[in-house]
Amino acid sequence: MNYTEAVEYLYSALPMFQRDGASAYKKDLTNTLKLCAHLGNPHKKFKSIHIAGTNGKGSTSHMLASILQEHGLNTGLYTSPHLKDFRERIRINGKMVSEEFVAEFVTQNKDFFEIIKPSFFEITVAMAFAYFAEQQVDMAVIETGMGGRLDSTNVIEPELCIITNIGWDHMQFLGDSLPKIAAEKAGIIKHKVPVVISERQEEVQEVFMQKAHREDAPCLFADDVYEVQEYHWFKENNKPYLYIKYLHWVTDEIIEITTDLLGKYQIKNVAGVLTTVDELDEHNILTIDRKTVFNGLKNVQQNTGLQGRWQILSENPIIIADTGHNKPGLAQVLEQLQQYEYNTLRWVIGFVNDKDIDGILEMLPQQAIYYFTKASIPRAMDENLLAEKAAEFGLQGKTYATPLEALNQAKQEASPNDLILIGGSTFVVAEVI
Repeated sequence: MNYTEAVEYLYSALPMFQRDGASAYKKDLTNTLKLCAHLGNPHKKFKSIHIAGTNGKGSTSHMLASILQEHGLNTGLYTSPHLKDFRERIRINGKMVSEEFVAEFVTQNKDFFEIIKPSFFEITVAMAFAYFAEQQVDMAVIETGMGGRLDSTNVIEPELCIITNIGWDHMQFLGDSLPKIAAEKAGIIKHKVPVVISERQEEVQEVFMQKAHREDAPCLFADDVYEVQEYHWFKENNKPYLYIKYLHWVTDEIIEITTDLLGKYQIKNVAGVLTTVDELDEHNILTIDRKTVFNGLKNVQQNTGLQGRWQILSENPIIIADTGHNKPGLAQVLEQLQQYEYNTLRWVIGFVNDKDIDGILEMLPQQAIYYFTKASIPRAMDENLLAEKAAEFGLQGKTYATPLEALNQAKQEASPNDLILIGGSTFVVAEVI
């Protein structure tokens, strides 16, 4: 197979969650273990850091990878889903996996795939492990998919684990309460492996503490170490940045951070990353100097290619894309909007059809103008159905067949002082950017 044929096979022949939903979700690690054994257990040939959570795990993964790159390590990064190019999921030092490797991997292993019938996600995880082993990465940052305990990535034996925010998402798979969801995420905690929790949340903190105690794993909450003192946005050479000042509770040190990830929600993620760097040193895993950490956080997008996190696409009118797609993620988006002054909010919005749509719609501002649309995946909610449901919550707008049509109409109707937001679904953002 060539690359195009290989990717088409992955998309069309395998169960794929973003396309098929629940039918593609595998509730055990059997296939991943079989794939890894077939490939010579590549996941045992490199060091790794494992990251789970509801929101923030993608940003955290990219931040940490950026810091490791700045430190000079040959750094692997596995994340999901991708926005524009399948190869975004698998990177080394910010560079996407080669088309040749993808084509060769699928060609060589297709017969085995046909025997065990893995999902799309299981194969991409195995592909990442094989690539990182072949390229002899010094450290790989591995982001889970939706869960943790039964996530395909959970076959690794990491040096350290990170768990970010816990919120309501994928309840049909992970549980109908925050403690149940947290317990699934806590499944990545391993025996004697240090774990950093990015945010202390009263409803779930005991879940992590108990799991860490059972595993004899050192456990540290980031907001017990770093307290936010102030933050603001500024421009340097016409590029926007977020400035954050923290107080280190233990040393009384003031830590000043600049990052090119602009969402206010990054404040908690950055604290988690700073704590992780401290813990890597504390447990004699890796020592990284402060200047390297600062450079890594300032240049995340440049180093790793991260997109879609409060990404400013243009100005006059300002157009922003953000992949927040569940209740806690969209709550952060709404909070971020309060930092801006604008005449009218115009929201290009679409969702997948297995979300708690009522719970989300009741959060959204009635004074905005909505451009209801649908991403080109089977799981996407029909734009007309979305508009009907939205109207029940006093949200008004028109429907558009594609995100690009919706955005073009919003741009035509907008004044220079309006704000156009693109989001609701990761896949709506993907089609626009």
